[in-house]
Amino acid sequence: MFSRPLLRFVPNGTRINFMRGRFMGLATSAVLSIASVILFLHPGLTLGLDFRGGIVVEIRTQGPADFGQVRAALATQHVEAAGVQSFGAPDDVLIRLDAPPAASADHEARTQALVDAVRHAVATLPGAQVLRADAVGASVSAELFRDGMLALGISLLMILGYIWFRFEWEFAVSAVITLILDLTKTVGFLVITHFEFDLVMVAAILTILGYSTNDKVVVYDRVRENLRKYRTMPLAELIDLSINETLSRTLGTSTTVFLAALPLALFGASLSSFAWVMLFGIVVGTSSSIFIAAPILLLLGEKRLRRDARPPR
Repeated sequence: MFSRPLLRFVPNGTRINFMRGRFMGLATSAVLSIASVILFLHPGLTLGLDFRGGIVVEIRTQGPADFGQVRAALATQHVEAAGVQSFGAPDDVLIRLDAPPAASADHEARTQALVDAVRHAVATLPGAQVLRADAVGASVSAELFRDGMLALGISLLMILGYIWFRFEWEFAVSAVITLILDLTKTVGFLVITHFEFDLVMVAAILTILGYSTNDKVVVYDRVRENLRKYRTMPLAELIDLSINETLSRTLGTSTTVFLAALPLALFGASLSSFAWVMLFGIVVGTSSSIFIAAPILLLLGEKRLRRDARPPR
């Protein structure tokens, strides 16, 4: 009764010629990545508290938030808010403040005074309460930003080394180039959506890189097996065959992860931005495994991989 799956994403024996559109896929990816780099340069990422420094206060109002009333309450305490916005539920409000200069002698005292002033302002709002108040100095935020970028760089190097060791250098180079293209598109998505780039987003990007790498390794494993199985088949046809043979697994895994992250994106309040970036990364990572990583592998290894292919033992 249960010997056959109830749902098949791809029928058995599918033979889609993906490599026929390889140049279109590479060109589209390059255009999107270049556009993302331009957006990164201007207007740039919206840096979160972790990387920009400052004070963030989360409050919850009684009923849907009235931002004019919140700003008026802050003004009575002589607090100049850098931003007042809703996040998550309609009654959740995020207040951002610029921190006092780190070089000032009374930096900590002035920071605490700002937080206390916000608390006093919130106390004047009927039924409102402070949920969280965080402050990060400029020096700490700079160190966090450097460490976050270092983590991304090290992860790419580790992925390069792992795939190079497990496969061949053509596989490793094509995977890392594709991951960099995925990374630039994700940065462009962050710029367009104005999601704050903080340590949570670094974790999201690292998760996307890991998921995308796993997706590519599955295809690469099948390519390696078929290189030994079909010694005379042209590499373009062999890559198409490998993608088709793993397509059902690829789409099934991606859909499962996508559906798992979707409720968090829709109802996850403060984690919704993390989930939306994950959803974007799943789509980009899955499509790049087919339309970017495979064509690059074909361009790099069309001669050498076929020459070095050996029969199975």
